[in-house]
Amino acid sequence: MQPVFLDLGFLQIRYYGLMYAVALLAGIKLILMEIKRRKLGGNEDQILNIILGAFVGAIFGARLYYVLFNLPLYRGELWEILAVWHGGLAIHGGIFGGVLTGYLLCRFYKIVPWRFADCASPAVLLGQAIGRFGNLMNGDAHGLPTKLPWGLIFPAGTPAGDEFPGLPLHPTMLYEMILNFLFFLILYRLQKKNYKDGYIFCLYLIFYSAARFLVSFFRADDLYFLGFNLPHLVSLVLIAVCGYIIWRHKLYRAEEGAQ
Repeated sequence: MQPVFLDLGFLQIRYYGLMYAVALLAGIKLILMEIKRRKLGGNEDQILNIILGAFVGAIFGARLYYVLFNLPLYRGELWEILAVWHGGLAIHGGIFGGVLTGYLLCRFYKIVPWRFADCASPAVLLGQAIGRFGNLMNGDAHGLPTKLPWGLIFPAGTPAGDEFPGLPLHPTMLYEMILNFLFFLILYRLQKKNYKDGYIFCLYLIFYSAARFLVSFFRADDLYFLGFNLPHLVSLVLIAVCGYIIWRHKLYRAEEGAQ
């Protein structure tokens, strides 16, 4: 594993950024297809503005969330706050930032936010699966040492290799990539059954939170707050809140005559 996909001297293309670009393009295609099927409203330019705005909001939210819980790391090196290619994007911050930005843009363009979120959720989960390959090549989002036969040794110069030199580690980015892809397939299938608005979005948060909760038992670089594993706490809260919303509003019931 090594983080640079192509080095032209004057320009470096890194797997981290490349996978984000691939995820964005795949997401745009899937979201536009689903919005057309559902006849959601809004023209293509407006939909693209929402997608791109939510993507930027997610990157900003992910970095802000990570930095806020790691402030001591950036004292005296403020420029590192911008160096996202060195790792340091917290997915829960990305979810919060992307959802907030997408919600505001949907309201601006007079598109029902819950419906747009349902259209986008499977694509987002697929994008997260693709993005984990970038983590693999970058050597971050890494696991704890393991004696299992599929443990990976990361090279020096990567976050994983520098923290655990020469030791095989749980490939947690691959664990999450596989779980995200499996949950994407489930959501993509359910998306065609036209449940009440918000159901697919809530399931997305539940599915991803469950995946992250499990994977975090093997992660070496999770964030902590007051001694507690932050992904575990946030995942449990999201599962509980979304489960309650689904139950309270009976979102699992199909809408009659829905498109």
